[in-house]
Amino acid sequence: MKRRKFIQSSALATALPLTFAAGQQPSKPASGKELYELRTYEIKFGGNQNLLMDYLKNALEPALKRQGANHFMIFREYGNSDPANIWVLISYPDASVYLQSQNLFTDLEYLKASADYHALPAAKPIYNRFGSSLLLAFDGLPKMLDPKEGASLFELRIYEGYSEDAVRRKVKMFNDEEIELFYKTKLHPVFFGEMIAGPYRPSLVYMLNFKDMAERDANWATFINHPEWNTMRVKAEYADSVSNIRKIFLKPA
Repeated sequence: MKRRKFIQSSALATALPLTFAAGQQPSKPASGKELYELRTYEIKFGGNQNLLMDYLKNALEPALKRQGANHFMIFREYGNSDPANIWVLISYPDASVYLQSQNLFTDLEYLKASADYHALPAAKPIYNRFGSSLLLAFDGLPKMLDPKEGASLFELRIYEGYSEDAVRRKVKMFNDEEIELFYKTKLHPVFFGEMIAGPYRPSLVYMLNFKDMAERDANWATFINHPEWNTMRVKAEYADSVSNIRKIFLKPA
C-alpha cells in the first residue's frame, strides 16, 4: 500500500513543475510554476461560520504553511449571497507540497488547533460540502502576487473554452500580450491559472484586486478602450477562444 501511494504521488509530482522563479513581473517564462487550490465552502443554513473561520485561520493556514504552502487567503462574496459561500485561495510551490498537505492528521499542532472543529457532531454541520479546483500557474505569471495595499475588492474571472485548444490559445494570448497590458492599465493581478481539476474544464481562472468597485470599473474601461487591446482581440489566432465568462466579486474575510 505504501509503495502504491509513493508511485501515485511521484507520478503527479513529476507531471508538474517543481520549482519556481522569483519576481513580481517576470519578463520571461519561469522554469517552474505554482499550483493553486481554490476552495468554496457552501455554508449550511445556521452553520457556525465563526468556528469555520477560526479553523481556517488558526488551524488549516498554519498547518499548510508548515508543509510549505505560500499564500493562504480567505474571502467572502461581495454582497449578500444565499447560501453564503466562503472562498479560500491557497498557493503551493509545486505538486509534491500539495500532495503531502493532504494528510495533516500527523501534525500535532494542527490536531490541537482544530479540535473544536473536528468535534462537531453530525447534527450540526457548518457547510453542505466544499468544492475544490486545482489550477496550474501561467508561464507569464508563475508565482502568485500579494494583493496591493488597501485592496478591498477581488474579482475572480473564469474563462471557459469550447475545447482544450480554445483555452490553450487564450492562455497564449495572456502569456504573450494580455498580461503585460493588464499591468499598463492597472488591472492588478493576483494570479493566472489553467484549471487542471475542477467543475469548469476546459477553462482558465484569474484574480484581480482593486481598492474598490469604482477603481475596478475605471481601470477596466481603460483596458477595453486601449489600442493594444483592440489590436490583439481581433487576431485570427485568438478567435473563439472564450465561450463563457463567469465573474465572482469577493472581499477579504
